[in-house]
Amino acid sequence: MEQAHIRIGEVSVRTGLSLRTIRWYDEVGLVVPSARSRGGFRLYTEADVQRLNLIKQMKPLEFSLQEMRDLLGVVDRLAATDDAPARAALRDRLEMYQHAVAARIDALREQLTTAERFAAQLRSAAGQAPGPADAPGRRAHGAAEDGSSR
Repeated sequence: MEQAHIRIGEVSVRTGLSLRTIRWYDEVGLVVPSARSRGGFRLYTEADVQRLNLIKQMKPLEFSLQEMRDLLGVVDRLAATDDAPARAALRDRLEMYQHAVAARIDALREQLTTAERFAAQLRSAAGQAPGPADAPGRRAHGAAEDGSSR
């Protein structure tokens, strides 16, 4: 049974990735289109879309291109082999990436905590800051120097 092909524009809509990004992933070999139309347009399968979504999930975790290639290769080989020793080695490699992801998530949580603390300090400072009329050496808009209204 032939898989349905999806044009790059639809892939972009479905993944939330720009056309440029999808093309770049093709250029660097992360996701190669499954086919090309007679006019040379890139055509993708549902599996390609899933692969792009997996790559998209790696980006916020700051995976390098090499790490992405390696991890995708592990996933591909794991799905393609029945050899028990090879599968065990691939699962070990996958577990290494699971630990790396957990560590990166912890680092992101720390960054989020720091950012939330900073936002709270800004809110606090905004609540305590004198308004323009209260600031030392400033007059309220429309007030005369002697304090009377104009």
